This record gives sequence, structure tokens and C-alpha cells, in this order.
Amino acid sequence: MGKRDDIRSILVIGSGPIVIGQACEFDYSGTQAVRALKREGYRVVLVNSNPATIMTDPELADATYVEPLTPEFLERIVEKERPDAILPTVGGQTAINLALALAEKGVLERRNVALIGANERAMRLAEDRDLFKKAMLEIGAEVPQSERVRSLDEAEAALKEIGLPVVIRPSFTMGGSGGGAAKTLEEFRRIVRHGLSESPSHEVLIEESVEGWKEFELEVMRDTADNVIIVCSIENFDAMGVHTGDSITVAPQMTLSDRQYQAMRDEAKAIIRKVGVDTGGSNIQFAVDPKSGRRVVIEMNPRVSRSSALASKATGFPIAKIAALLAVGYHLDEIPNDITKKTPASFEPSLDYVVVKIPRWTFEKFPRADNRLTIQMKSVGEAMAIGRTFAEALGKAIRSLEIGRDGLDDGRGELPRAELLARLEEPTPERLFHLRRAFLAGMTVEQVARHTRIDPWFLDAVRRMVETEESFGGVNLETLDRERLRTAKRLGLSDRALARRMGREEGELLARRRELGVIPVYKTIDTCAAEFEAQTPYGRRNLCRSGAEVGPRLVEIERKVTSFILHDALQQLAKDWILRPPCQNAVGLERGQFLDCAPRKVHRLEVSHEMAEQRGCRFDLQVTPLRSEVHG
Repeated sequence: MGKRDDIRSILVIGSGPIVIGQACEFDYSGTQAVRALKREGYRVVLVNSNPATIMTDPELADATYVEPLTPEFLERIVEKERPDAILPTVGGQTAINLALALAEKGVLERRNVALIGANERAMRLAEDRDLFKKAMLEIGAEVPQSERVRSLDEAEAALKEIGLPVVIRPSFTMGGSGGGAAKTLEEFRRIVRHGLSESPSHEVLIEESVEGWKEFELEVMRDTADNVIIVCSIENFDAMGVHTGDSITVAPQMTLSDRQYQAMRDEAKAIIRKVGVDTGGSNIQFAVDPKSGRRVVIEMNPRVSRSSALASKATGFPIAKIAALLAVGYHLDEIPNDITKKTPASFEPSLDYVVVKIPRWTFEKFPRADNRLTIQMKSVGEAMAIGRTFAEALGKAIRSLEIGRDGLDDGRGELPRAELLARLEEPTPERLFHLRRAFLAGMTVEQVARHTRIDPWFLDAVRRMVETEESFGGVNLETLDRERLRTAKRLGLSDRALARRMGREEGELLARRRELGVIPVYKTIDTCAAEFEAQTPYGRRNLCRSGAEVGPRLVEIERKVTSFILHDALQQLAKDWILRPPCQNAVGLERGQFLDCAPRKVHRLEVSHEMAEQRGCRFDLQVTPLRSEVHG
């Protein structure tokens, strides 16, 4: 189909000031979208009230307005610039609300301005809780029992039908602002009053509580040809009851069976089709009862969401860029993958690694604030880490928080049993570190799961991290073997934490680790799990290896006429590393010598037949990246 030629000028609405629930993720997404539209030859007009963003750099858009994000100012900009279309789906909830306000005032119809990315019907259907519920029931999707209300009296009448506990969700707000979970009548009344005042439409949804269920998100994209792809699945470490922005999240999802996951995918595709988003991406959230497997739809964002930035970085798939191109008419199969240069965007990304995001809070700056985590988001940032296992990624993410922690040990000692159980029951920023105390106190995975409602699969990984770290107590550094150290690194344990358990300095353990050959390698994020050759991948650093990468090891090279093809045991390694120095020098290597490595895709080590005959028919090469300073 190609891009639309009836559009020449596009107004992109930014997300405004950086606030909890809507921060720099939307600057990231908006910048991607503006650049994509400019490359397609469109004139881009940008409006954002926040000058401290990349998207408001003067050279980015053709015209930039740093003005208050209100319907009145946007109307004046539309009157002056006369855009053919408005893209509201990369500016968070602020942009969606403003686009709907312009539509209500008749500005879009009067000036013949189209909404692209998501039309007015799709936005209202996804954002209006009552309409969304009816739409889900029409396609056979389950939703929690709920009722929309506009006053406290109506809310109390709805409560008699639903019963406590309930969740209060204001319409058209971001980051769960104004919402909350109520277990008592007093809490219910307080949250309803606050929610009604926060909602632009002065309405809230009183919803059956699914607190304690598992929570999942799917990033979904659809084009006008009805091609639908699932870009990424994300699972919350914490159970329902904690806002997804305040929960540790894991990609891809870990605990669903294949049958459950495929059913969720199918339902997500039915949802995006029913809502009518056909030129962009959406974020759809589900809750699953861990006991019965019952699945309900929580909500859908008909736009690039906060999670979209995470999913983009995790997969290498630029969601905002692709969404912008879909908005102007392209189909998924017409957009090339920037990394492989061969596959189209209709190929769903494949992850051969695990991504963990941990939120960052600053409650120390607000000593009177309630640090309990609820359905209203409170974190001010996040750290993302990538590993070969969940445990490795979790350990790296903890160290990335910049809170002085090198692992699960917060250095605060034991707690009385009653206090520990209370800390496990209440979701707070410190609960992750209390899990370590629980396992050291002899609690089982099942017991901890009962108190935290965290899935046992995740808790078992945390337990192994704790037990492995503790096992290093009293270990002699000089006799520490390679396999034991490698196992610890595969579980995400830091050199500093292990050295502390051994009573040694971090530098001493680092030296021993290098001596044993437990060293970093760099893997690629290429969107396709090495199924296709990647032209512009980016790297991730890992210390654990598998299969042929366990090395150093001797690998036999098999002679094939004028070249030696890498032996099967080295084939996987060859996908990520090219052996160097040049081949003629490699022929002269003898047993025990080292070969440098660099991260390129190549499948054979070429060797001159004549030179091979001079050296014999087989070579034993010790393959390891020890000497490669740049590449680890």
C-alpha cells in the first residue's frame, strides 16, 4: 500500500512535563516517531510544554511549539499550522485526552484534520471503562465485574452488588492516578472521592478485585491490512494489586503454559480488532488466577505506552517508529527490520535471553509519603538488565539501581519472625530484599509464596541465588573451582557479594575469576535469536555460557578440501564470534595458544590447503576471548 499521499503536514502531541507515570519514556517514543515521519517527507509540527526533552530540539521537527498542553492552545496551533493530521498516540495519556478534547470541540471536523494512529472511536472505546467492558463481553473475553459511577452515592450502590474488596479506577488518568484498592468502607469512600476529582470526565469504575492474581502485558501492533503481531510479552513479578510501573517485570513471560500463552495471544488479537486500532500499537493487560487459570482483561491503552519503551529496548523492535509508519499507511510487511535488513516488521521478535526491569523509588526525599505499593504508581525511574537467565538479569538489575546494593543482601540483619511475615505481606520497595531473609530463616518457597503471592517459579530462582551465595561462606579462594564460580555468576551474583561471603577482597575474586576463564562475552540483540544475519545489532554483556561456550576447551577442526569447517561443537559459537587474527596466522597456532574473538557473524575459518598440509590434518585450538580487551 505504501504511505498516504493525502497527508503533507502532521501535528505530533508530546506528553508534557515529566511526572510519575508519564516521564522520559514518551520523549523516547515521540522522538522516534518524529524522525520516522520526517524521513518519509512529511512536514512535522510538534507541540510540547516541556522544553527539557530531545523531541523539542529545534532541528528535529519543522515547527516546534513549547506551549501549555491545553485544548485552547492546541486549537490556536491547528488554526495557524493547518495540519492534515494529528498523531496523538506517542504522547501518553495527555495526548490522547487532548485529541479527544479537540474532537469534542469540533476543531478537527471544522479544519478537516484526521486523527492517525488511533481514531476517535478506538480511543473512546479503550478509555471509557463501561464501553470497553461491553466490547470485551461481545467478543467473549472475560472482565472483572464492574460498574461505572459518577458520584459517591452511585458508588456505594454499586458496592452493594460487587462487595469488598474492590478496585477504583478513574477514567482518562495516567499511572493509576486517583485510583486504589479498598478493603474497608472508609477506604472506599476516600478513594472514590479522590478518583472522581482526578478523572477529567468525573467518573470512576468500581471493579471486582483480582488482587493476588498474576499480571501480564502484551505489546500488540496492527495495520490496515489486518496484520497483527505480538511484539513482546511481559510478566509482573509482583501480583495484581501493585501498579505495573511499580512492579518488577520480566520479558518474555515465564510462568504461563504454552496453551495459556497462545490463548492470551489470540484474545489480544481479537481485542485490538474489536477496539479498532488499525494503524499502530497498543498495550493490553491481563490478570490470570494462579489457582483456576481464569483469565480476565484489565485494560487496553490504544497508544504507545510506558511499557512500549521497555519492550523496544528489550527486543530491538522500535515500536514508536513502526507505529508512526503504520499511522501514515504502511503495512507491517512493507517496513524493513532495521537490524536484519532482510526481514519485515511483520516478523515477531524472538528473545533468546531474559529482560528484567526494576523500578526506582525515592521515598527518602518524601519521608511522610506512604511507601506501600498500590495500583497508583509511585516510582520515579527504572533499571533494565539482560541476562541468559532470570536470576542473572535480576542480579544485574539490582546493581543498576544505584542504591548501594550489590545483591539481595541489604546489610540490615535479621528481623523477628512476626515482623518478617508482615514485611512479606505488604508490597514495598524493600520486599525483594526481605525475600532473602525469609529463605535464610528457613521458610520454603511455598510458604513465601503464600505470604507474598509471588509466583513460586520466581521465588525458586531467588532461593537458589540466596543459597548459592551463602554456600561461598568459608570457601578457600585458591581452591575455588571454575564450575562453582560459573554457576554463581549464572545466578547473577556479584564479585563483591561473593568475595564478602568468602572474607576476601573483590579484586582478589576478580583475579581468580579471570584465571579460571569465567569472563564476559557479548551477545547480540538482533530481534530474531540469530535466525537471520544481523547487520546492526547491539550487544549485551553476560558472564555465563552454555554449550560450546563453556570454554576454554579444545575444539577439533575438521578438514574439508581447501578449508577447515568449524566442528559441530563450535557452530553455535561461530554465529556470534569470528576467529582472528587472520587465517594464515591461525594455522600456525599450537595447543594451548589463545585466539582473539570479535562479535561478528561468520560460519567458517578459512585455511589454505597447502599450509594445512605443512602442519598436518588436524588442529586443536583453545577458543576464548581472553585477549580481546574491547569485546570482553
